[in-house]
Parts: sequence; structure tokens; C-alpha cells
Amino acid sequence: MEDTINIYEKKAEEMTAIHMISKDDKFAETEGGFVSFDYDGVHYDRIKVVRLFPFSDANKFISIREYGNGDKEIGIIEDLSEMTEETQKILKKQLDLCYFTPVIEKIMSIKDEYGYAYFHVMTDRGECKFTINMGSNAVTKLSDTRLIIMDVDENRFEIRDVEALSQKEKRMLDMFL
Repeated sequence: MEDTINIYEKKAEEMTAIHMISKDDKFAETEGGFVSFDYDGVHYDRIKVVRLFPFSDANKFISIREYGNGDKEIGIIEDLSEMTEETQKILKKQLDLCYFTPVIEKIMSIKDEYGYAYFHVMTDRGECKFTINMGSNAVTKLSDTRLIIMDVDENRFEIRDVEALSQKEKRMLDMFL
């Protein structure tokens, strides 16, 4: 019985341990555009890069995880700016792919039909149309003026400052605020 308790204690300790990654740990881009990682004598052919605070501290507390295998965490980078320039470049590229979030600069129209809202907007990446489910939590207020909108395909769009929009655009957004 005592051996069983020790096994569970050891597993719990492993699951809750936090490993900090330093600039001495080696990241490399693979030929396929993925990222490999060498840490503590173990080579990972492919890793996943996740922001722990994606909207409030985008370049701090970056979780490095095994790809697949339940995305088990390998370790955390406390501050991306403290890593080598090459590592920053590699990881920022992965983060940009994962957290692609166009910024809405102008709302041309929002139509509400059958429980869905159809947006036609201009973003910092160009003109875009997307749909949200009105019955879900598709619009999240990050502050009094900042919104994140998630469409039905789980793409994210950001409005950085609602107050910078015209009165007409604000009226279109009223049903979400």
C-alpha cells in the first residue's frame, strides 16, 4: 500500500513541477517548418508553443509542450526577450501562426439572422467577412474598450479600442457590449 502511495505522490510531483527554460536550451527549426527542442538531455522532434497569458503578457510565460502526447508541458520561458535572437525569431514565428489575430480597423456591416451575426470588416490584414454564433460567448471584453471576437471557425479578431470607432460602427456593436 505504501508503494502505491509513493507512486501517486511521485506522479503528482511530476505533474505539478515547473521547469524553467533558459537561453542555453536549444531550439531549432526543422525542414518541415516545425520546431525541435533539446532540453535536459532529451531531444523533442516537434514541440508546441503556447502563451499562458496571450492578451495581457504576450511575450512572458511561454509554455513549451510536447507535440501530441496530450501536449505535456516540458517547461516555461519566463520572458521571451531574454532568449537568444535566433530562439526569439523561431518561437515568435510559431506564436504568430498559433495566435493569428487580425485587428478590426473598420466595421462595414453586421447583419443578425437566425441566431448568427455576419460581420463585414476591414482589418490590418485586409477586408474580411466572418460569422459568429449569437448564442455563444463569441465576444469577450478584455477591458472597457478592447474586444476579442471569435468566429464559428474559432478564428480570433481584435478590436483594440471601441472608442476609436465611428458612432455608426459603435451602434452596430451595441448588441455585443
